[in-house]
Amino acid sequence: MQMATRDDLDQYLIAPDPAHHRLTCAVVGRDQDGAETQISVVEERPLTIFLNSQEIVTAMTIGDYPEYLALGFLSNQGMLQPGETIRGIDYDEDLETVVVRTDGQTTYEEKLKKKTRTSGCAVGTVFGDMMEGLEGLVLPRTTLRTSWLYALSAKINRTPSLYLEAGAIHGTVLCHQDQPLVYMEDVGRHNAVDKIAGWMLSKGATAEDKILYTTGRLTSEMVIKTAMMGIPVLASRSGFTAWGVEIAREVGLTLVGRLRGRRFICLSGEERLVRDADPATVPDEGKKNGRKGASL
Repeated sequence: MQMATRDDLDQYLIAPDPAHHRLTCAVVGRDQDGAETQISVVEERPLTIFLNSQEIVTAMTIGDYPEYLALGFLSNQGMLQPGETIRGIDYDEDLETVVVRTDGQTTYEEKLKKKTRTSGCAVGTVFGDMMEGLEGLVLPRTTLRTSWLYALSAKINRTPSLYLEAGAIHGTVLCHQDQPLVYMEDVGRHNAVDKIAGWMLSKGATAEDKILYTTGRLTSEMVIKTAMMGIPVLASRSGFTAWGVEIAREVGLTLVGRLRGRRFICLSGEERLVRDADPATVPDEGKKNGRKGASL
């Protein structure tokens, strides 16, 4: 597989750092023939998130960008009100905690009474009503060019990443047209999305002109998080769940899955697709391609 060029990597505002010493470790084992072998495996560590003085959740994560993860998690859970002032975000590496401090009153007490374990890897959790905040939500009818999809898929798939280094991880990428901007990875796709949400919130980034790309399945949780972030397009190498498709159609989210080489399937928002690229001119992926997104 062709790896990313310097021009590809320069487009990213945040790119994976597979060489970071805290994200992987070397483990020695034996292969099918009994020969000793050493491989890189992804590290997992707990991160406890506080909202002011209230402990909210302990998440298993790879440990990078804890402030973005905490901020995005609380925002996507509806525990931060729109326009609420964030007074500070304090991360203590030794205690493995991050505290988000606000000026306003929060509603986390009621939300904590109801928890839903989602279908996400590493077991995601949604507090409160999963559908809360979606009533009446209609996303911008942003057009999506197929040339953008093909370009994004090619660039992201050849970007050096923890997945290519060690596997056992999901990636989520915030994109604008055919440019990948922020690439986050984690053991759970929900964590990777929350990091994107936290980055967007902290930077005041616009959502209506963005595309969210993920290696994971297009489940109800992924669709809801994307819609709550205001992003009108969600694309994945992997497949769909029926409820994810239903919610996407209700809120006007363009949903594209099984994006591999020249192939893809659009199950929501077909009328917003601009087919400006001839699939026959796009290199297809063989079954032995280095990324196995559909099996994640």
